[in-house]
Amino acid sequence: MKLKIRHANDDGIARIELDVNIKELLINEGIVHPGKESVSLCFKGKSSSGIVDLSIDELDALFNKVGTRIHLIKGLRKVSNWGARFI
Repeated sequence: MKLKIRHANDDGIARIELDVNIKELLINEGIVHPGKESVSLCFKGKSSSGIVDLSIDELDALFNKVGTRIHLIKGLRKVSNWGARFI
């Protein structure tokens, strides 16, 4: 995955481009607050790592934008306690 980030600092805007690998996708369910589910995309690169948190509304908007291109996905891998498997 390629990340392109614009970060505002005292000197102006810094642009950062990173090549990272997605390590984990977490679906966070709110037991105490059931309306606050989120999806976390965890990534790690050569010199950087991080987490992108998306709310369900943001994820729905993203899916609606790429929904017509979903046929381009060639395969998915499900990771669980028993290892990864192709779907």
